[in-house]
This record gives sequence, C-alpha cells and structure tokens, in this order.
Amino acid sequence: MPRIVDLSLPLRTGETGVEFELQSSHQTQGLQTTLLHLFSHAGTHLDAPYHFLNTGLTLEGLDLGKCIGPAIVADLSSIEPRGLINVEHLAAYADRITPGSRLLLRTDWSTRAGLPEYRIDFPRVSLALAEWLCERRIALLGVEPPSVADMANREELIAVHQTLLRSEIVIVEGLTNLSVFQQDQITFIALPLKLVGGDGSPVRAIGIEGDLSSTSAVTGESEA
Repeated sequence: MPRIVDLSLPLRTGETGVEFELQSSHQTQGLQTTLLHLFSHAGTHLDAPYHFLNTGLTLEGLDLGKCIGPAIVADLSSIEPRGLINVEHLAAYADRITPGSRLLLRTDWSTRAGLPEYRIDFPRVSLALAEWLCERRIALLGVEPPSVADMANREELIAVHQTLLRSEIVIVEGLTNLSVFQQDQITFIALPLKLVGGDGSPVRAIGIEGDLSSTSAVTGESEA
C-alpha cells in the first residue's frame, strides 16, 4: 500500500518569518480566525525565478507540472557540515538524472532545525553542481537546509540561485523526513500559494512511496 510522508517543517509563531495574530476566537465571536504574517521563504518553501532574477517568472506563472511527479532521493547523509555538494557526490545517480528529473538531496540536515547551526553550517550545492544540473535540464531540486547556498556568502548565494533559476529549475528548500524512505524513487508534491508577483512561498511538501495505482494512496500513513 502506498505511504504518504510529510516532508514539511512545522510553522510556529515566533520562528524566523512566522507570526500568527488572533483575529477572532470561539469564546468572543463563535469562530476562530488568524492573521498570518509569513516570510515568503519561511520553513519548507519554494523559490520562484523572480527571487533572484528581476525578469524571472513569478509564482503565478510557475509550471506546476515540475512540482508534481517522480523524484530521486539521493542519499548524501555522509556529507559534513558546511560541505560543498559536488557532481561526484551524485555519481551513483548520474545515469538517472535526465531532462525533467526531480532531485531531492538527503543530507539529514533537517534534524538540526531550530538549532543555531541550522541556518549557518549547512551543506550546500556547489556552483559546479548547479551548472551540471542545468546541463541535465532537471525540473526540480529539493534540499533539506534552508537554502541551496551559503546565506552568509552573498557571491555564492546569488551565483548558485541565479544559475538554477535561469534554467527555470524549481528550488524547494527546508525539506525534512527524507531519511524515512526505503526506496530512492518516490512521488513528490510541493505546491506554492498562487501569489501574484510572488518570489517564493511556503509549501506543504509530501512524498509518496509505493504504487500510486491504488486509490487507497490518499489514506496512506502520514509522518510529521
């Protein structure tokens, strides 16, 4: 039976870029409503090309077909903190990384979510790997850290993002739970809000392991 796994970090008020403001309550007005203040790149999120390219696509123009479909889960859990992920790290998967591929890099970095080093010492995608993925014309790249590149190194941050986004590769950052899969190919879904002019959006990312031909997939197990 197919299994649905939640690949999204929880969003809680007080976290970076997240604040919930109560607008009405059951006690006062008979219903609960909340005003959400969300940074466009909070938690598990998707980058639109406009994030780093002033003429790039915004969210409403994104090809949603890239956000849904088969994905390779590449096990890079041995990578060290602050390590650069290079082409050779993907040697075992290279033959399968072809035009239209979706690639998820498992580094187990999400186990550090909420710790100071989570946003500082994470392994990141090298510029050479970004260029190689563009040559392979992949559709989507997903990572566990909050960014594909070092946020403290503006030159690296811009170069890696611009390289991927110029090729209209969808970037999903802040994934979690990639370690639970027993197979290295799953079905991946991560859909952004339809924000007109949007540069990015939090997503609810899921992975589905197993045969999707059964309609029971919608009741599969969910993991936080």
